Formats: sequence, C-alpha cells, structure tokens
Amino acid sequence: MTEAAPAKVAHKAAPPYAWGPLSAFGLFVAVAICLIDQAAKFWLLLDLHLNSQAPIALTPFMELVLAWNTGISYGLFPQNGPIGPWALLAFKIVAVVFLWIWLSRAPSRLTALALGLIIGGAIGNAIDRLHWPGVLDFVLLHVDTASFRFNWYVFNLADVAIVAGVIGLLWDSLRQGGAVKAP
Repeated sequence: MTEAAPAKVAHKAAPPYAWGPLSAFGLFVAVAICLIDQAAKFWLLLDLHLNSQAPIALTPFMELVLAWNTGISYGLFPQNGPIGPWALLAFKIVAVVFLWIWLSRAPSRLTALALGLIIGGAIGNAIDRLHWPGVLDFVLLHVDTASFRFNWYVFNLADVAIVAGVIGLLWDSLRQGGAVKAP
C-alpha cells in the first residue's frame, strides 16, 4: 500500500502590516510634510514673532495670525482639562497606526502619496500638542466687502497636507473605478 503524496496547498501570503512596496515612498512624504510643517511653525513663532504681532496681511484675502487650536478640526470640542489633550493625542496615534497599515498595502503611488500626506500632517499636529498649548494654526483666509467680512477657519500646513491627502484618496478611488481598499 502506497501513501499518496500530500497535496500541495497554495498559501496566499498574508498582507503586510508594517511595510509594503510603497511604504518607503509614503514614509518620505510623511517625514517631509512633518518637517516642513514644524519648521514653518517654529519660524513663525521664533523668527517672525507672530505671537507678539497683529495679523500680517499677505494678500487682500489672506493673513498670518496666531491661533491655538485645543480641539479637533475647525476648533470643535476644545479640550482645556488634563485628560482631553491626551485623549486627542491617543486618538491620533491610533489613526496613524491604521493609516500606516493602509499605506503598507497601498496599491498605487497616488494612494501612498495621499496617505503619506495625511500621516505627516497628523504627526505634525500631534507634535504641537506635545510641546505647545494646542495646535498652532496661522493661515486665515477671508473675504471683505463693504457690508461684511467672512473669515474661514484658521489652519496650518499640516491641515493643508491632510486635506490634499483626502482629495488624493478620493481621486484615486474615482480613477480606479471603486473605493480604495483600506485594511
């Protein structure tokens, strides 16, 4: 009696959780955005002394101002107690871990670029929470007419990167004909 050879079962490799083919590219983007964001904030505070000045008009519709955001996006749910800022920081860490796993599985350079922008912006704003009273926002867009003034929310370069990353993910999902798969 002969034994049959064991059947070879094709095993599909588990998807990566920490590093994928486009992770280096996404990491480069994230680090670059974080460094540019932090450098701009330190320059505005230490060299330009934005904290001791009136708003600086750059164009008829844009000013540099100093605003400390102690809440989440657009200043919602401001946190001034001892627990709130740490809770927001913990939430950001969880979000960055989730986005990193997604980056390790990124199917295209656009997805990796977009996720790198979001990760870099989130880390840049998280760093602010560690050493300042909140996230330093400094760009104010506004519209002035004879009868009213409309101010947009004050934001920073990390916020611009996050929004650009979300737009990139949306564009990539439309370009591919379906939603980009998250982990």
